[in-house]
Amino acid sequence: MKIRGERVIITPMKLKDVYSMMDWGKHDNPLFFDYNLPPLTHEEIREWYSYKTGRSNKKYYSVFNKDHRLIGYMGIKRIRRLWKDAVLGIVFDPNYINQGYGTETITTYLEYYFNEMKMRTMYLEVAKFNKRAIKCYSKSGFYIVEKYLDLFFDQKIDRTNEYFLQENSSFEIVEGKIYNYIYKMKIDRKAYKI
Repeated sequence: MKIRGERVIITPMKLKDVYSMMDWGKHDNPLFFDYNLPPLTHEEIREWYSYKTGRSNKKYYSVFNKDHRLIGYMGIKRIRRLWKDAVLGIVFDPNYINQGYGTETITTYLEYYFNEMKMRTMYLEVAKFNKRAIKCYSKSGFYIVEKYLDLFFDQKIDRTNEYFLQENSSFEIVEGKIYNYIYKMKIDRKAYKI
């Protein structure tokens, strides 16, 4: 199965794709360090792949550009076939962000999701400080339905760091712990332009 966009090709994720991800660039902004893939052993790569692809309530895909370079991956998880909904997750090689690939990947996949899979609603969750992603999701038709606080992944982040200070409104310190705001977004078949 291949889902083709103008500049992207989306295919079911293969183990060899995960090995290619080890060559990706890294985010310099510490707010996004959680998106950097750490160095993994062969065994850890196989475990990661099995975790992502080993269940029937989720599907993971590799995203290639027209040069057949792996530039990202995406997945739908928590697939509820009875309710016809799922939760989207998407990650790109930092070397390929801010080039429209995210928006194209999402809109290309939404056509498949709504028309071929016959799903009704797609959700996603995104950190308030991830303005680039929010813009991408909004351009793709998603809208915010909820905002909540979640424990930030790096409790030892330097709170005087320029990136943290720039996004100060995205965080709350509660009893010494760092929390960040998360937006829950959604798009449904009605809102999607078929």
